[in-house]
Amino acid sequence: MNSNNDATKDQPRDTPESVLPAGRRSAWPAPAYLSVGRGHRLAFRTVGNPDGEPWLLVHGGPGSSCQPGMLAPLDLTRQWAVAPDQRGCGASRPRGKTTASTTHALVADMEALRCHLGIKRWSLLAGSWGTVVALAYARAHPQRVRRLVLRGAFALSRREVGGLLQPSRRVQQILGREAAWPAAPGVSLPATLARLRQLLQSGTPGVAGLRVSRRWALLESACVSNGMRRALRQAVTQASAKQVAAMRRDWAALRRRQRKAQASRHRLAPRPSDRAALHKFRIQAHYLQHRGFVRPGALDGAVTGLARLGVPVDWVHGACDAVCPPANSRAWAAVGRRLAPQQVTLSEPLSGHLGAESGMLAALRAVVRRPG
Repeated sequence: MNSNNDATKDQPRDTPESVLPAGRRSAWPAPAYLSVGRGHRLAFRTVGNPDGEPWLLVHGGPGSSCQPGMLAPLDLTRQWAVAPDQRGCGASRPRGKTTASTTHALVADMEALRCHLGIKRWSLLAGSWGTVVALAYARAHPQRVRRLVLRGAFALSRREVGGLLQPSRRVQQILGREAAWPAAPGVSLPATLARLRQLLQSGTPGVAGLRVSRRWALLESACVSNGMRRALRQAVTQASAKQVAAMRRDWAALRRRQRKAQASRHRLAPRPSDRAALHKFRIQAHYLQHRGFVRPGALDGAVTGLARLGVPVDWVHGACDAVCPPANSRAWAAVGRRLAPQQVTLSEPLSGHLGAESGMLAALRAVVRRPG
């Protein structure tokens, strides 16, 4: 591992953490902003020990944002989290805009933030879509990366995207049909994505846009719950009673959210959460339609290149993940191990896709808090 000197920082500037009392440095502060060009202002938060080991949190989506729960794997008494919302996402401005938004731009934003905060090198903790962005950043700036922890790696494959947007007959039976949803038998995935993007372009949520964003959220939840259900079934015979109880609590909380969303999906009056969902899925459609702005083979090339450079990578993937297949991390970890066997690990906890699931969180904590 790298020396402690590699993690040193110059005095941070304009960070929300710097104005918090010492006793509140683990709270989720209001964001600070960094102008990154083309009208975009990047929102970011810093939490934890400013003199500790710096970690960049790279959220999934595309279109989501950093959340307080993403801090859970870290030991904030000795680690310092930097949590930016990607362009157009969360608290970043302008919200929901896709202008000048590409993966290359997201990488440039991360590097601009590193320079702004005076961090020499940092580690990256990324999940789902965030693994794509983290690999792109590490490939472009390997000298700035101490190590990568990649959860639920996303390969941008047709199988992954189609499995979400073109649901199975069973999922359709559970959710019912939605006339505004463009995924129908015989409609190609590119055509589906193009139509979704068109329906979500309006700045104000019309009826069709509301229905599409609500349907998309339900489909995401259905995929997540499928993996969580598989994990719970296996846990009954493979895990301790305490682990099973924790997984049942996770499952019950998800089911409550699903029932609430299902009950209100046909209401015409928009809620505050509808506007946030519209922004999220507009950005998601933009990136998925362009295959993440990642050339074919680029992710494989990034994994190979980082292994040859000796950048440590820890892959953590839920064994029952129904959103991103565990085979993604298995294949990339195997590539890394062939080239740098001492620098690559693979963990497959009994969980689904979410980082907050009890099994996944325990695995992430073990990896992230491991002494360097």
